[in-house]
Amino acid sequence: MSKAIARTGKLRALGAMSGTSLDGVDLAVIETDGENIHGFGPAAYHPYESAEREILRAGLGHWHGEEVLAATQVVEDVHLRALRQNAALCDGIDLAGVHGQTLAHAPRQNGTLQVGDGARLAEELQIPVVWDFRSDDVAMGGEGAPLAPFFHFACAKYISAGAPLCFLNLGGVGNVTYVDPRFERPEEPGALLAFDTGPANAPVNDLMTARQGKPMDEGGAVAMSGTVETGALELFLAEPYFSRMPPKSLDRNDFSEMINLVRELSDSDAAATLTAMCAAAVAQGMQHCPEAPARVLVTGGGRRNPVLMEMLKVSLDCPVMPVEEVGLDGDMLEAQAFAYLAVRVARGMPTSCPGTTGVSACVGGGIVSLPNAQ
Repeated sequence: MSKAIARTGKLRALGAMSGTSLDGVDLAVIETDGENIHGFGPAAYHPYESAEREILRAGLGHWHGEEVLAATQVVEDVHLRALRQNAALCDGIDLAGVHGQTLAHAPRQNGTLQVGDGARLAEELQIPVVWDFRSDDVAMGGEGAPLAPFFHFACAKYISAGAPLCFLNLGGVGNVTYVDPRFERPEEPGALLAFDTGPANAPVNDLMTARQGKPMDEGGAVAMSGTVETGALELFLAEPYFSRMPPKSLDRNDFSEMINLVRELSDSDAAATLTAMCAAAVAQGMQHCPEAPARVLVTGGGRRNPVLMEMLKVSLDCPVMPVEEVGLDGDMLEAQAFAYLAVRVARGMPTSCPGTTGVSACVGGGIVSLPNAQ
């Protein structure tokens, strides 16, 4: 039987993240007391196999049924396989934070659904597991997303930022966190503003899968040779979502009809147009920032797309750079976030607030599962 989770001091936490891009599971270790980041540990990536990715894709948008059961099995099995194949990451771990896989997200209607049973993982791995991070936030009127902002605040402190800045995560869906590091705590009013900007890599990934049998536009190579269809871009920006005030969040499939806007275009023009839609959505969203950020730090797979990064640099009025330029890991920031949040949940600290999800009051969501019913 493993020891109880210490209530004070530094903990060594493992985070596991499977995002909306459906590419694989990120694993990352950090040391934190739930407020400050004391250090970053090792990290690893475990890709989904193509058949597993298709099972997950088939489960998207479903709340129950065979598709959900099949996707749940894949998520749990792949997480266990990833952790066993990277057993060294678990050495000295006090607890793990497991995001699971979001299959459906409609906070104002059915709620939110992340599959992956943390209790099973805790028993199999024999370490405490924190999971189901979003449900409590939604139950209290929040969007349940994004959840990384409290970690972004800690990152801003870690890099000694002195002026407001933004963390822009470009995964399947894009989300931005405006951080004012002049505040002491993330839950203070004005310290954070966060929301989903719009679709990011998901539409391009879906296009490439459907037309070329590839999971993504690697390095923006297809979009680079294309021309943006401005009419389609204007129709996209007319969507009511962009005029809504934040906080606000999206499901991966909320903009699935974007494919219809580029259906008649060549592969390269379609990829260029969908990429431009992502950048334009970010530019629209940045107008909600309380104060102009000094810089935008980009994380997630989108930062590796030079076409997208150039579009962002042209459309935003401040320096845009990958988070690596300030010493952070853009591949693992989300996994690190859930390691950080796991410690906060275990210690009864808030993980979201009105400025990040629109929740009515600060809330610390999540279930803590202990091995052997400890």
